Amino acid sequence: MKKKFEVENPDLSLSPFTGMTKRHYIELAKYLLERAFTHVSSINDPLTFPIVPGKSYPQEGSPDWRFRSLEFEALERTFTLAGPLIHVDPDTEIKGIRLRDYYRLHLYNALTPGHANSLPLPEDLPDSTYQFTCEFGGLFKTLLLMPDTLWSAYSQKEKDEMAVAISKWGHHRTTQNNWRIFNIVTLSFLKKHGYEIDDEALKSHLLWVASYHSGNGWYLEQTYNYYSISLFIVYTTIWCRAFGDEYYPEIAAVIERSAQKLMESITSFFGRDGYVNMWSRSICYRTWVSGAFPVAFMLKDKELIDPGFARRLCSGSLLQFTTREDFYYNEIPSLGFYGRREYMIQNYSCPASPFIMFLPFICLALPDESPFWTARENEGFWPELKEQTQITVLENPGLVLANHGMTGTSEIIPGKVFYDDPNYSKLVYNTHFPWEDHDTRGGTSMEYSFRSLDPRDVRGDDINFYLTGATLGNTTDRSRFFSTSQSMVFNGVHEGVLYRQALMRRPPNNGVGYIIDLADIIIPGGVIRVDRSRMAFEHELTLGHFGLPHIDGKPAEVHSFVEEGRKVITASIKGRRLALITYSGWDSVDTLTHTNHNAETDESTVIFATRKRTARNPPMELMISVLLHRTDDCEWSPEELDPIKEIRIMDVTPLFSPLGAEVTLRDGTLYKIYFEEIDGNRRT
Repeated sequence: MKKKFEVENPDLSLSPFTGMTKRHYIELAKYLLERAFTHVSSINDPLTFPIVPGKSYPQEGSPDWRFRSLEFEALERTFTLAGPLIHVDPDTEIKGIRLRDYYRLHLYNALTPGHANSLPLPEDLPDSTYQFTCEFGGLFKTLLLMPDTLWSAYSQKEKDEMAVAISKWGHHRTTQNNWRIFNIVTLSFLKKHGYEIDDEALKSHLLWVASYHSGNGWYLEQTYNYYSISLFIVYTTIWCRAFGDEYYPEIAAVIERSAQKLMESITSFFGRDGYVNMWSRSICYRTWVSGAFPVAFMLKDKELIDPGFARRLCSGSLLQFTTREDFYYNEIPSLGFYGRREYMIQNYSCPASPFIMFLPFICLALPDESPFWTARENEGFWPELKEQTQITVLENPGLVLANHGMTGTSEIIPGKVFYDDPNYSKLVYNTHFPWEDHDTRGGTSMEYSFRSLDPRDVRGDDINFYLTGATLGNTTDRSRFFSTSQSMVFNGVHEGVLYRQALMRRPPNNGVGYIIDLADIIIPGGVIRVDRSRMAFEHELTLGHFGLPHIDGKPAEVHSFVEEGRKVITASIKGRRLALITYSGWDSVDTLTHTNHNAETDESTVIFATRKRTARNPPMELMISVLLHRTDDCEWSPEELDPIKEIRIMDVTPLFSPLGAEVTLRDGTLYKIYFEEIDGNRRT
């Protein structure tokens, strides 16, 4: 078997960028299942995958229900591929096994007592939430959309037998926000097929879900992340068309409206080549956000996205991963982003979890005449950008999107971040420079890293209660290592400047003394940072650029120099280049080799700026820097490495705010960074 997917006989007439048509989607789905079914010897073998040592579940010694959960997750999430294939051709076979027969048998075994791999019922387990609920949601989302794949293959007696377990899990305890969708889909499926349910419970879940809509098509899910797209939009749109329009038209209209709003910006989340941005938790789900593209053609208004652009991005995102050998581990998608990376997954993941990334294959439920299939691929807005950058501001979730015409990359700039987690807390996320994990030595990629030099911290005194003499166990370890911002707030975009605040320590832990006021001027291929340090105590700070992986073990090539007060450091690998220039507020630039932090390789290079302030009461300062990226092998020009013509720093700005600046670029563009009433303009 080929070690990676290859597009054979590409149709460059219909799809000049990827070659992918409906036929190729079918071929890709079969290729992925053929690799997965290497773990199946006969039709009677349950589909399960080898345990991966580490934080993923299950591990040796885990309770039996965790192994049942792995098997059910493998069955359900591979059905994300198998269901659409069966829908297209009920006689589809993989390794000599008819898919419809296989999934019919094993779903029945899982949902009726007495089989070795049958699921426990909620009453068999302590009262809590379990992964089974999530998988029921995924299963019945597919069966609502394509009921012909399995449900019609069962006798009424078999359906009634399975409905007992389905109902118990559908009515069982759920958790907040997105999980309610799993109960909604499961209960709706039962009701649609004639089974009694608790209608009030279903309605309650629906109202809860609708209440999480925040605007711009985004829903609050702990924080703002891809679940807002993949579950709140994709799952619920399927629910609308299959059930909601008939039974709950008012709530379905709420969901429809939010989905239509999402379509206004969804294409800006992807790189020119369709690359997905590695951002937020559950990154091993990768392309599940691309499910929004076929869903766009399930909405009542099917003209919200150019269909040729939609398919180009959808196909490109799938090829981003499936055409790489390191994407596969044990013949299935790895737990990571590109290769297997333990430090990039959560403990609720199992070896089968990544198969939800194939949610975009719901496109096979679209008819052959759908414009998603018939339109010629195109690149949407990208050709018009040329060397410029398109900026999209989503005020409600506090996200700013930058599409760099110069580099073909797209960036997500988050503004409402509630905790210190590299999945969320980076200053920016780039489609072609995936994020790196935090390095406690400092120099963390795309973060401000902070180490306290406050003597009270160094001694281990409790600095929050030093006036009382109380000791609450402050530890010297706290200041031994660098930490990143504990939260970030969004302060809006004014006259082309994005304002945010990084809170390096949250109140009541002297939070007002640990603030970095952020001001981003987005320029083609990068950003000018004019950030105001309001760090009130002795400290060290580093500001890291993107990490560069050591492809084939080869380190990045690094150069640095000082010229007219500017400190410049560059780094490059084949096809990617970075530059970091500091103008004010930084002591030096440096580089670190990180081990086991990067998404692509075990080792990587990060260039960063660093500063140390040891005065007892450090003054406020402006930290002015430029961070640039390229996706080619061209050398930086002198003009690129010095994009600022003039910097005017003011103790008091014309708007009566302290310590701001006016920055004039080489093309004459003037930016006014005033931080006017920034604390009062927080939008969390």
